[in-house]
Amino acid sequence: MRPLKTDAPDWRSEFQRLEGAYAPSTMRSYRADIEAYETWCVEQGLLPFPAEVDTICDFLEDQGQSMAPSTVRRRLSAIRKVHRLLRLPDPTRDEEINLSLRRVRRRKTVRPKQAKGLTRTYLDRFLEIQPDTPRGLRNRAMLSLGYELLTRRSELVALRTEDLEERADGTFRVLIRRSKADPFGEGRIAFTSHLTADLLRAWLNLRGPDIPWLFCPVYQGKPVNRDLSTTTVKRLVKQAAKQAGLDPEEIDGFSGHSMRVGAAQDLLQRGFDTAAIMRAGGWKSVNVLARYLEQAEHNVWA
Repeated sequence: MRPLKTDAPDWRSEFQRLEGAYAPSTMRSYRADIEAYETWCVEQGLLPFPAEVDTICDFLEDQGQSMAPSTVRRRLSAIRKVHRLLRLPDPTRDEEINLSLRRVRRRKTVRPKQAKGLTRTYLDRFLEIQPDTPRGLRNRAMLSLGYELLTRRSELVALRTEDLEERADGTFRVLIRRSKADPFGEGRIAFTSHLTADLLRAWLNLRGPDIPWLFCPVYQGKPVNRDLSTTTVKRLVKQAAKQAGLDPEEIDGFSGHSMRVGAAQDLLQRGFDTAAIMRAGGWKSVNVLARYLEQAEHNVWA
């Protein structure tokens, strides 16, 4: 392996070419992964770019000692991306690297942690305990809409008032413009129930017409004109679980994905097939959805 040189290509300046082509979260992940790789190379006295196959293999197997296999695969993707940006020969397709990834995966055979499903039973309890305050009105609308639309937490906080269209029957048509599985913003359409539509109207009447975000922070009882972070969704679900008096183990199982998981499980138990559930939730991978539905299938056959 070649020793580290001081004239290594400047990958940071090339990263500017990615702006606008990838989501900000993807950009942050790429940057963090490459910085981890570069730091490791400096510590080993190795040249990061262009990389040798042995260097990448050693890095991946070292990372596999403490990182999840999914993280190791993501770091390999980042290394591949930088080589292409720098127009360097891509060493990441070598079979030795594939073998290193297999070693990492076989070393850690832990199943991915699955968020606890916020099913209809939980949802009804969580809605009931919300206080009759501005924040409580917002929380009811968020919980109910997130469940019915099977949204990812990023999709839920990205919704804007203009994405809602009231229908003749009093329900809403909702346009989910962009998601993790839809990076080019083709969008998907979903519809609310009358219950959720009523909760949304109560929140919108209080929030007022001057805030473009569908959901926004509430400070000292007043809506604030800015968007919410995705951590707000996770915090809302966990706080509701705690207020409902659930035990700590149950509370720990909930996450910002729980509404999406629970709604998918309920749809399966109501007789909808996998294809229909994938369309409803915007899933592209049946493997991911299958993990969500495992517990629901157990309940069906129990």
